[in-house]
Order: sequence, then C-alpha cells, then structure tokens
Amino acid sequence: MPYFYFIWTAAKVRHLAENGVTAQEFEDVVNWPVEHIISRTTGRPGVIGYTRAGRRLVAFYERIDEATLEPVMAYDDESR
Repeated sequence: MPYFYFIWTAAKVRHLAENGVTAQEFEDVVNWPVEHIISRTTGRPGVIGYTRAGRRLVAFYERIDEATLEPVMAYDDESR
C-alpha cells in the first residue's frame, strides 16, 4: 500500500477534531484504505477504512502530487 506525506496545519487538525477525528486516525485510514471513493458533491478523492483502534472512517483529501496529500474532511462511516 502507498504511504503518503500529509500537509497538516493547526486549522486542519481543528477541523477534523470538530468531527472527533485525530490526525493519526486520518492518516491510518488514508494509508490503509478498504475502499476508494469520490465525493458526489466536490469530486474530491476519498477513502473508507479503519483506524488502528478499529474505528471505521470516511476521509477526503486533495492530492498535491504522487506522494503528498492535503487532508480536507473525515467523519465516522455510518453507512454500514
């Protein structure tokens, strides 16, 4: 599986925290996804996957280059 570099800012960490998601959880899900998706509203790439603790999340990002991603949004996957 690919391993990515993430562009983290204090604002991005706070934004994820509003949904109860940590930066580490976001990285877990993106680096080891179980499903790749595209946002129906923004067209951004995303993934569904599990954190190391077993939490199932949906995460969206902007791809900067082959190895760099900018986190956008993450939340619990309530669809299962």
